[in-house]
Amino acid sequence: MKIIKETEGGQNAALNPGDLERIGALARRPLGAEEVYTFSVRLCDNEIDRDFERFPAQTLEELAPLFVGKAGIFDHQWSARGQAARIYKTEIVREPERVTRAGEGYVWLKGYAYMVRTDSNRDLIAEIEGGIKKEVSVGCAVERAICSVCGCDRTVTDCGHEKGQEYGGQLCWADLEEAKDAYEFSFVAVPAQPAAGVVKTARQGVRDVRQLEMEAALGRKCLEELRGEVVRLALLCDRELDGRAMKSLAGKLSHRELEELRRSYARRVGERLPLRTQLCYETKHVSFDEENRAFLG
Repeated sequence: MKIIKETEGGQNAALNPGDLERIGALARRPLGAEEVYTFSVRLCDNEIDRDFERFPAQTLEELAPLFVGKAGIFDHQWSARGQAARIYKTEIVREPERVTRAGEGYVWLKGYAYMVRTDSNRDLIAEIEGGIKKEVSVGCAVERAICSVCGCDRTVTDCGHEKGQEYGGQLCWADLEEAKDAYEFSFVAVPAQPAAGVVKTARQGVRDVRQLEMEAALGRKCLEELRGEVVRLALLCDRELDGRAMKSLAGKLSHRELEELRRSYARRVGERLPLRTQLCYETKHVSFDEENRAFLG
């Protein structure tokens, strides 16, 4: 699953001992301190973002080595001319005094990037220094997106919980887990709109969007029918139940929870209201002659 996320970055970073060696390992020749411009970027963090997704601290630690050596480009447009910088080291920064919406200490992945000072990138360096080039976006791949409510892997199945909604007072979001690759970080000229900024493709490849929409609509329809069946069976089990309260409760449950309730209520209804055949073929015991008298000639 491919992920693209926006954040803010672009702060000057002084060279520390060993940094020139790290940069030299990525360059074709050793570079002097006067030849390079270095800066830091906030690549991603463990806060719940505007898409109601987040990178857990473990995923950030997995991404850290994957971003080393990756290029900095513009607007995620891959071209040789668009490669403006390259990450030479990363660092996990922990701020335990700052608590995220998920109730954890704040953690973020910091990247250190370098550019070779040339006449062509002089303006870009000035824009970074001046805070103009501030927003960055990262592209990476993760294996799973775990629902915070029920623990379901949303890349495999739709659990019915909608990101951004609350269920029993618990906010629903997706934890992006098991980092597989990091592609690049990109300077973006204009920050994405609130509903944009995430691009995902299934591991099997890109699927037709309309087909996905149809499948999602069908899944929602089946889920609503299951909720209705659970409410119906519950009222059959207990006539004193408040139908509106039961409907509200069913609307907060996952598919798995609804299936468990449906089976339980169906069993109880079967015990209370056993099915009987409408036709009865019982006959009184009579002698053979009397029973077949009508057929005798």
